[in-house]
Amino acid sequence: MTDTKRAGGATYTEAGAGYFEKRSLKRTAGVWGLWGLGIAAVISGDFSGWNVGLGTTGWGGLLIATLIIIVMYFTMIFSIGEMAAAQPHTGGAYSFARAAMGPFGGFVTGLAETIEYVVTTAVIVLFSASYLNSIVTTFTGFDLSGAGFAWVWWIVLFAVFIWLNSLGAAVGFRFALIVAIISMAVILLFAVLALANGAVDFSRLLDIAPADGESSFLPFGVIGILYSLPFAIWFFLGIEELPLAAEESNSPAKDIPKAGVWGVVTLAFFALVILFLNPAVTGSNALTVSPGDGDEPLLAGFRAFLPDSVAALLALFALIGLLASLQGIMFAYGRNMYSLSRAGYYPKFLSLTGTRHKTPWVALLVGGILGFIILLVVAYIVPAINPDAAGAATGVILFIAVFGAVISYMMQMVSFVVLRRKFPNASRPYKSPTGVGGAIVAGIIALGAFLGIVFNGVFGLAVITFLVIFVVGIVLFALIGRHRLVLSPEEEYAISGGAHGDPQKEGYDAMEGEVFGKEKK
Repeated sequence: MTDTKRAGGATYTEAGAGYFEKRSLKRTAGVWGLWGLGIAAVISGDFSGWNVGLGTTGWGGLLIATLIIIVMYFTMIFSIGEMAAAQPHTGGAYSFARAAMGPFGGFVTGLAETIEYVVTTAVIVLFSASYLNSIVTTFTGFDLSGAGFAWVWWIVLFAVFIWLNSLGAAVGFRFALIVAIISMAVILLFAVLALANGAVDFSRLLDIAPADGESSFLPFGVIGILYSLPFAIWFFLGIEELPLAAEESNSPAKDIPKAGVWGVVTLAFFALVILFLNPAVTGSNALTVSPGDGDEPLLAGFRAFLPDSVAALLALFALIGLLASLQGIMFAYGRNMYSLSRAGYYPKFLSLTGTRHKTPWVALLVGGILGFIILLVVAYIVPAINPDAAGAATGVILFIAVFGAVISYMMQMVSFVVLRRKFPNASRPYKSPTGVGGAIVAGIIALGAFLGIVFNGVFGLAVITFLVIFVVGIVLFALIGRHRLVLSPEEEYAISGGAHGDPQKEGYDAMEGEVFGKEKK
């Protein structure tokens, strides 16, 4: 009979011989590989999604919100960098919250991140399919989506990128770095061509008709700033995934904080370039789409001053930005599910890795299947049941993703404050320059974004959907999952008060002898 031990309201079982060998990763990434992964995961936010916010908040509200969110991401990435350097294992957000708030805190944070990354992957597949279909239609006249077969694009995209992510971390990091660089080049090309063609007119930024008594800068009032926060997050959502690469990084304690900070600097620059130039070319009002419409704002920008055929060709390069994020976010959900599964929070088969490439292919496959089901539900099943909801697909799933993100952000910032007090003597190779104050600022802004979703009635369905998934997950963990945990590095760090948990130095079962009273296998 397998030995068990209770701690923190959870029951731990012995991993058993060969458990971690079947769940091992390979170290291949340096600081620029991590930076490329972070940029790749996020860069699609410059190509699609952000423009939906213009119709809700106006350009001025979105600008102010973006500046506020830049502050949040800097202070948050400093805090995450400190925790990641102290806890150099794959768990990331789940690990931070587990150490600070116990197994339930870890599960809630990990589940929020799973929802964030799986749903974000689905959103990016939706946007990528829209771009891809527009390009194919322009050159061939064949409109697959218009014929009701958009799901074919989804299957192709999921299949190709699950396969690519399964080829090994070295391939994934290299691909992410290359496509991140190409994506940034596309945005810079758009900026140069728009300026060179005289297509930029900054008066167009404020062309949304204001409501009664409001200004053209804030056409929907000051409340628009609050509602803009979730849209502004889309420019950055995903950069916080870098700690998930800890066990595939050559020097995680040093490289993850550095890659995170430079990642936010890079993303802030490109977010402002897009926010100022794209609507200055097309007009803000032209980019206001109801949540759920297929939208390609950068393609619309190219088409404003180039022939359709040339714009479509350039959109092919713009598509690379979306595919970059598909690669990066798929990496994130794979490692998030892998770490939670390895520790027993999710079914343990999800953390199995391939014998050759050492990637969590089961988690990648299951996450892709879930993402495909999400798209089927919001694009086909919900509209069939309620035709009035037919235009809400993008908005619903986008906001489910952001909702999961802001919950994860708040939990991580609480974790930072708690860990500074709970584990005062733990090793911290990197320390946040903004300290506890910075974590509190980031947490408050994340709370503001949370409220911006909850109070915006347009996205009530997204909130309800998220909460149903969340409650079901927590109930299952309380009844089943918490009794099946394993002493993974994340759990060792929490139980040992920060003394153990570095698999690069100790291996993967450093504490089993202490906890179960047996010699280490």
